[in-house]
Amino acid sequence: MTAMQRTITPVDGTVYVERPLAKGADIDQALSAAVLAQRAWASTPLTDRVQLLSRAVDAFVAEAATIALEISWQMGRPVAHSPGEVRGFEERARHMLAIADDALSPVVATPKEGFDRRIKRVPLGIVAVIAPWNYPYLTAVNAVIPALAAGNAVVLKHSHQTPLCAERFAAAFEAAGLPRGVFTHLHLSHADASTLMADPRVAHVCFTGSVDGGRAVVAATARGFATAGLELGGKDPAYVRADAKLEHAIDSLADGAFFNAGQSCCGIKRIYVADGLYDAFVEGVVAFAHAYRLGSPIDTETTLGPMVRASAAEWIRGQVNAATRRGARQLVDQSRFSASQSGSAYLAPQVLVDVDHSMPFMREESFGPAVGIMRVTSDEEAIRLMNDSDFGLTAAVYSSDAEAAEGIGDALDTGTVFLNRCDYLDPALAWTGVKHSGRGCTLSRVGYEQLTRPKSFNRRIAL
Repeated sequence: MTAMQRTITPVDGTVYVERPLAKGADIDQALSAAVLAQRAWASTPLTDRVQLLSRAVDAFVAEAATIALEISWQMGRPVAHSPGEVRGFEERARHMLAIADDALSPVVATPKEGFDRRIKRVPLGIVAVIAPWNYPYLTAVNAVIPALAAGNAVVLKHSHQTPLCAERFAAAFEAAGLPRGVFTHLHLSHADASTLMADPRVAHVCFTGSVDGGRAVVAATARGFATAGLELGGKDPAYVRADAKLEHAIDSLADGAFFNAGQSCCGIKRIYVADGLYDAFVEGVVAFAHAYRLGSPIDTETTLGPMVRASAAEWIRGQVNAATRRGARQLVDQSRFSASQSGSAYLAPQVLVDVDHSMPFMREESFGPAVGIMRVTSDEEAIRLMNDSDFGLTAAVYSSDAEAAEGIGDALDTGTVFLNRCDYLDPALAWTGVKHSGRGCTLSRVGYEQLTRPKSFNRRIAL
């Protein structure tokens, strides 16, 4: 009997998608086809690869309305917000294709008489992409498009929560005429995903997910010696300095904390505010939270949808309640959100104050619409607290003094430093983390370095 993958929509708890899970023979067949297809694909001129992939982006964007609605049904983001993911997909894909020629150009060594010396960037072979549900296209496109542009074949395993996203990639590539075998998607169990990653034909794995998931990837790839890029989430901090523009900081950071029901690896989870701005800042964030309309993501008036599943919402409720028992105060009136029900995926936003770092809520990853706010009295205190975490994905500084803010950024253990913004990926910049937030890099020309290997050519000109 064929095992089935079932996607339960957080909208109403019903089964939205059912798909048969692939088996070991399917993995072997996909990898065998990818090996053969990749050789021809790698020999295809880069300009031709880029043109074909550009057509695939066109085909994907043409289905934007349907794709956005599917996102809402699969993982719960409001339909008012889901189209933004399609726009982000296009922005990142087109940027990575635009810089491919420059990023993949040979590095010419310093002149040496009688020799021509250069380093070419050549494809790794087969890249396995393991993608999550929270930003199902934005996380996947970071690896899929540049890996293909660089001449690799790609096997995509998407989250069980968002299986249609893998199929949308496949449909766009088929419409563009991508040769068979260059891109394949497989619906896999966790055990079979490990089998895929451990196969010696896989050269590199791009994984986005939990810390425990990252450890499983490392264990699997050790068996076949594939390299791995890991984006494992965060506990991203922000610091509102005394010279920050208050209203902008409130609007930006509240959105950074609550957008997508707080289910963002680079969402804001803890905020440190200069003493003189603290009271007004907290008041503003609470007002922002109370303005949300929590409800069905299919309703165009909804501005905050459910979390991905009821168990995820219960985890956040537990974190918040544990902090409250240790002295934290909840400032958002839950009774104002009738859709928020214990045991359901629908969870109102929450702002916690009187928090400190003895509370797990301020140190452990929380993946939901809850944020803790602390008062600080100096830059040094803010830096110390921002670095007091096992994670290091992004950090944000709000200040009118760019030079001082950059100095603070230099002292932070993080992959990205924002000034007067947060919760955003710029495809021109390297997306990377430190500590438990992962290793490796996607996006920018540096991202291409993770998806290729250097191959040196040393030619004697005259004999």
